[in-house]
Amino acid sequence: MKRAKYKKKNKLQPNSLEYAGLFPDVPISMQLFVYNEESYTEYKDLNLAEIQSILQNAPENSNKWFNLHGLHDIELLKEIGKFFDIESYIMAEILNFSRRTRVEELDDVMFFSLKAILPFQLDEGGIEIEQISFILKDNIVLSFQEKKGNFFNVIRERIRTKVGQVRKKDSSYLLYLLMDSLTDSFFTTLDWIEDNVERVLLDAKTKYDKSILVRIEEHTQELQDIKRAIIPFREVLNNLVVQHERREADCIISKGSMLFFGRLHYKANELLDQIDYNLNKLDSATNHYFSAQSNRMNEIMKVLTIVSVIFIPLTFIVGVYGMNFDNMPELRKVNGYYYTLIAMLLIVFIMLGYFKWKKWF
Repeated sequence: MKRAKYKKKNKLQPNSLEYAGLFPDVPISMQLFVYNEESYTEYKDLNLAEIQSILQNAPENSNKWFNLHGLHDIELLKEIGKFFDIESYIMAEILNFSRRTRVEELDDVMFFSLKAILPFQLDEGGIEIEQISFILKDNIVLSFQEKKGNFFNVIRERIRTKVGQVRKKDSSYLLYLLMDSLTDSFFTTLDWIEDNVERVLLDAKTKYDKSILVRIEEHTQELQDIKRAIIPFREVLNNLVVQHERREADCIISKGSMLFFGRLHYKANELLDQIDYNLNKLDSATNHYFSAQSNRMNEIMKVLTIVSVIFIPLTFIVGVYGMNFDNMPELRKVNGYYYTLIAMLLIVFIMLGYFKWKKWF
């Protein structure tokens, strides 16, 4: 799994912006949706001056969704924070890719920092992790992505085609839809991993291959990484719902939309249940693998033991008649050699018959 690592560095200004991500060469692009129930307008490849003009002329009852791809231009992020009146430390948290999922609520601003996980290069295996940040302010949602992805294509189509309730509800409902899309990406990833886990479990039961243990460890690590991303996501949603229920006044997220965030909490619990189920399967695969190896070793030892037992009396007979004493009467027998071989063969067949009767093989 790819992830940005936290770098410990003392700064003169703790809230200064510093890019430490994995995609410093991604082209920067800004998109803006302005919509209401009656109409929508979509803008692409904008600059801040154009965005300012559009927002000033937008209808008062419209919702806005601003999306930025590419986070390595620090000066641009500073200008965006100044333009939308966002605290500098919130903008700095957008670039803090190594931290847990979190939520911050300040007066008229709510900030979410979430982890998005999707399979990549399915033939080669592996998953990729990306942090996506959201800011909800008044009737506008701002989303920040390191690179272009297909997380939100369905939502864009809903806005364009007026499917569902996105054009009828407020901007907090749009935020729910965006977060729900990331949740669906978790399910997509887990479905892909679960198929691989099923194959590993079957191979552990039927094959003797040392690479099975490697595959088990890889999938266990993938599931643990996803679990580490989902647990704080669930905690954030739970705290959000609980705090909202305790308040008498409405918060930035409307009461009508808060119901949907409760559904996200339920989905997070469902994801964790699915992860635990697959981790148990991998534990079972490990047990099957070592049990199969133990049984295989037992079979080998049983065969070797039977062979050794059969040859013990034969070795004794050969040892006795190999002493070459002159007064051994059997040595003078004309057909003594053949009698000895026949006796040895009879001993072998009698022993094999006895072992078979005892069902030792």
